Amino acid sequence: MGSQDTAARVAHARGTDGARTVRAAGRRLLIDGRLVDTERRLTSLNPATGEVLGDAPDAAPADADAAVAAARRAFDTSAWATDVPLRIRCLNQLHQALSDHREELRELTIAEVGAPRPLTQGPHLDEAIEIIRYYADLLAEYPLTEELGEIESRGRRHRRWVEKEAAGVVAAIVAYNFPNQLALAKLGPALAAGCTIVLKAAPDTPLITLALGELIAEHTDIPPGVVNVLSSSEVAVGEVLSTHPDVDMVTFTGSTATGRKIMEAAGRTVKKVFLELGGKSAMVLLDDADFGTAAMFAGFMVCSHAGQGCAITTRLLVPADQHDAVAEQVAAVMAGVPYGDPADPKNFMGPLISERQRDKVDAMVQRAVADGARLVTGGKRVDPGFFYTPTLLAGVDPDSEIAQEEVFGPVLAVIPYEDEDDAVRIANNSIYGLSGAVLSASDERAIGVARRIRSGTFSINGGNYFSPDAPFGGYKQSGIGREMGRAGLEEFLETKTFATVVA
Repeated sequence: MGSQDTAARVAHARGTDGARTVRAAGRRLLIDGRLVDTERRLTSLNPATGEVLGDAPDAAPADADAAVAAARRAFDTSAWATDVPLRIRCLNQLHQALSDHREELRELTIAEVGAPRPLTQGPHLDEAIEIIRYYADLLAEYPLTEELGEIESRGRRHRRWVEKEAAGVVAAIVAYNFPNQLALAKLGPALAAGCTIVLKAAPDTPLITLALGELIAEHTDIPPGVVNVLSSSEVAVGEVLSTHPDVDMVTFTGSTATGRKIMEAAGRTVKKVFLELGGKSAMVLLDDADFGTAAMFAGFMVCSHAGQGCAITTRLLVPADQHDAVAEQVAAVMAGVPYGDPADPKNFMGPLISERQRDKVDAMVQRAVADGARLVTGGKRVDPGFFYTPTLLAGVDPDSEIAQEEVFGPVLAVIPYEDEDDAVRIANNSIYGLSGAVLSASDERAIGVARRIRSGTFSINGGNYFSPDAPFGGYKQSGIGREMGRAGLEEFLETKTFATVVA
């Protein structure tokens, strides 16, 4: 891994040699257009070293109340919800600010999130920034009014039409794994729709989300209160956002267990709820697939961002008579995945976010082995930092914990199947339905299998669906609603139907 160089490389990323800078101190909350601090502090660690990267304000429930009050005033008393040209201009300003500060955001994302540098050129940063441009362009042409035509009723003619209006005040709570993408995928459509928003950072990655708030405050004409950004370690802050009577909608990305609690809390005031939750996605290798290519695809996919992605395929379904051979091929790929300091562009995989998460991953692997799975490669901690070796488990029981529960680490479970129907059954044997993949010599056959699997997104023979214009979300307990694309904008809109007598 080259662990002896990790501290030096991270010091370089933090600017100790003057080559690059990561401002990890002095970040502030954004409440009602003002950048404010708190006495209580929240520590942010660099997961590649385990060392303190910086600290952030640790907001209290009173700060959440103030942020909600600001968002409510901005929605009720300003022109934000009705002034489409203002919203387009501000979104374009935000896109420009993100673009201008891209390299600072990149270094902070690498240092705080543990995102490998190559991934910041994709969904971790560069592609995430383009979400804002997408919604600025979409708003410019999106039909907020639809004519339904006239009807005759009670001897008179009635004109009817539909208008789309902002849902109101939005509480947005994001996870630590892709904080830029998750925050911008909520901010972009919410702001385009005319909503005001309180954005809560994940406690493991507060600095990068607070940086977005600073850019909004300092480089855009977004009115005070329209965007508020908090960081906090208190569960009570999330509870305020989920239950506050002045919040109209809650959008959350994170675990299904937490999503259930948010849904229950929001139900007390019948808020609109948009949830993007966990996954246990299956990659199905059909019997006519190129197993060598499939092994490469499966092995690298589960190591992307150290497996910390809800849509990553963590179950590999293989024809039973090819199980052992494919498992060995995938294990060889995974054993060769370069990992280490995420600032080094040669490394494909970085660390897990915390020691707590590494403990969870390791405990699940050990229990899987005790339950009868065969450890083919990996299953080891690597220090310094929170690294865990790419891990493959073979002969996994499809009903076992490792095949049913989300791991959020670089762990792949290989499961044998008897025939195509059995593969579909196993793939659907999950409370989740977020994503999946299928590989075959025939696109037509692969698409047929994909259509039988209950999930919100699917990759056919390596196809990439993930982009700002493509709806993303899941079936079953993987969530409610869709983010990105036109569907993402519509999550933040309400529909009002009008009628007037014309004759």
